[in-house]
Amino acid sequence: MTTPTISAPPVPVLFDCETADRLTADQLTRLAQGSLGSLRIRNFFSAEQCTEIMRSLQTCPMGSYDEQLVQPRIAKLGPAAYDFYGQGRLREEYWDHAAQSARTRSTLLHGADPLTAALDTIRDAWGEAVLPASSGGKEMFAGMIREINHGARMHFDEVVREFTGILDQQPIAQLAFNCHLSTPAGGGEAVAYRRRWSPHDEDHRQGYGYDPALVAHEPRVSVRAALGDAVLFDPRNYHLVRPVHGGGRRVTLSFFIAVTARGPIFAWS
Repeated sequence: MTTPTISAPPVPVLFDCETADRLTADQLTRLAQGSLGSLRIRNFFSAEQCTEIMRSLQTCPMGSYDEQLVQPRIAKLGPAAYDFYGQGRLREEYWDHAAQSARTRSTLLHGADPLTAALDTIRDAWGEAVLPASSGGKEMFAGMIREINHGARMHFDEVVREFTGILDQQPIAQLAFNCHLSTPAGGGEAVAYRRRWSPHDEDHRQGYGYDPALVAHEPRVSVRAALGDAVLFDPRNYHLVRPVHGGGRRVTLSFFIAVTARGPIFAWS
């Protein structure tokens, strides 16, 4: 007697890019649980808001990540935890830089803070408060403004793995938020891969990033945002930014979101 062959149904990849006109709690939940690869919210900021922020930025000096580690250069306003982490904590100079940067950004949108506008929209979608993440009882900086014109190497961002104990909160998921204040004629796509870091990946490290061959056969999503669009994804997955071409600048308001087991969500950069 021949035993019949039973074929299992295909397992869905669940790593698509979704485009929508407004942000919802369901979308954030699916990003956090890994059943959505990336999310693009059209016109998160209006063209007028983006123009005003970019106009105000003309008089703001921009720093950069440590250029001995991060090449090509990525200009930015505001500190990243990455810049000031040492011996299990944030170095003291982080707090002065955070306060100064927050003051500078706080008037860029018709005398108001574009970060406040972004967090208010996320709060309304989530249905709970969106609060600053904290470290050692002190509120952390959120809301860098970054200019990535020459691309960013493939890397991952995972605060609980890279900076153990730095957050007072206990995130169960980490999301990245980038609202596009200026967009180039071509290029600048954000590409996310359905692949997390593994210890043997350190054999393939290239500076602050990793060899793209690690993800050559992994599912991926690529998003090229229009002016004012917000793009969200899980940065614990490997991701990169393609170089700009054809002229123009790729400038974003950027921060991370910590989703915890209950209640508010928290933001930092």
